[in-house]
Amino acid sequence: MRTAYDFSPLFRSSIGFDPIFNLLENAAQVPATEIWPPYNIEKAGQDQYRITMAVAGFSPQELNLTMEPNLLIVSGQMPVDEDVQYLHRGIATSSFERRFELADYVQVRSARLENGLLMIELVREVPDAMKPRRIEIQAPKALGTGGKAPRQVEQREQAA
Repeated sequence: MRTAYDFSPLFRSSIGFDPIFNLLENAAQVPATEIWPPYNIEKAGQDQYRITMAVAGFSPQELNLTMEPNLLIVSGQMPVDEDVQYLHRGIATSSFERRFELADYVQVRSARLENGLLMIELVREVPDAMKPRRIEIQAPKALGTGGKAPRQVEQREQAA
């Protein structure tokens, strides 16, 4: 049983989070048919991730990885051998397409196929211009001092 969530109260106090709310709504609508191939998503380090997909029977030429802005598409298509007559077919050979939404600045570093497992290494590389930086706070300048510290004028005593 699925429940539709209403994110409209969050729109009143947040600005620029529309993509996150859209991502949550789309995640709730994933069809049940998208269960194959099975996969893991691992955090391999501070800004490093790994997707491991079980794609037994697929060769590297039958798999396709496509990187779009904030989206990784992994697809596979195995050629059909018309000459083979199967008495039982338990090994999945159907085509698939799996989409992974990626956060900003997440890039695919590498992909390899080993023992029927497709391992995709991802890394988040935030540009230096986007990283937090310390802003120096300056004290107000006194008028007429040219940016120098104000001088104290000595008070002269008057003779009575």
